[in-house]
Amino acid sequence: MSSTAQRQFHLTIGSRFDNIELVQMVVDEALAEAGVAEDSRHWLGLALREAVANAIKHGNRQDAGKRVDVDMELTPAEVILRITDEGEGFDPDRVKDPLAPENRFRADGRGIFYMRKFMDEVSYSFAPDGGTVVTLRKQLDSGAAAGREL
Repeated sequence: MSSTAQRQFHLTIGSRFDNIELVQMVVDEALAEAGVAEDSRHWLGLALREAVANAIKHGNRQDAGKRVDVDMELTPAEVILRITDEGEGFDPDRVKDPLAPENRFRADGRGIFYMRKFMDEVSYSFAPDGGTVVTLRKQLDSGAAAGREL
């Protein structure tokens, strides 16, 4: 990818878990075409899968009539992914820490933990009429577009 190239796309899916594969394939293909290394694409893909799964399960409560929107901005410097659901929203500060001893065997909170682990920044915003936007941001090394690691 040239130093001035920027790629963007928007994808809308129904709230079905089998659509997660489609989202990951589209994002992975765009990252591969930009020259992002396979290992880096793997970790970005895991964070993306968690965000989309959370939007479907927790945001839209698996209502197939509700949508999940995925937007990606890719520049030589960074990748920004925004995942938007149509749910009621939530307070991310109330999600239990999955590393706390009392939560070791609970599944809750692990997706957010993984997103924070694999990305440089994870932020949330909320629409007044409902819906959560999760923004995942990852800085790319100057050589990431040439196939080096994130």
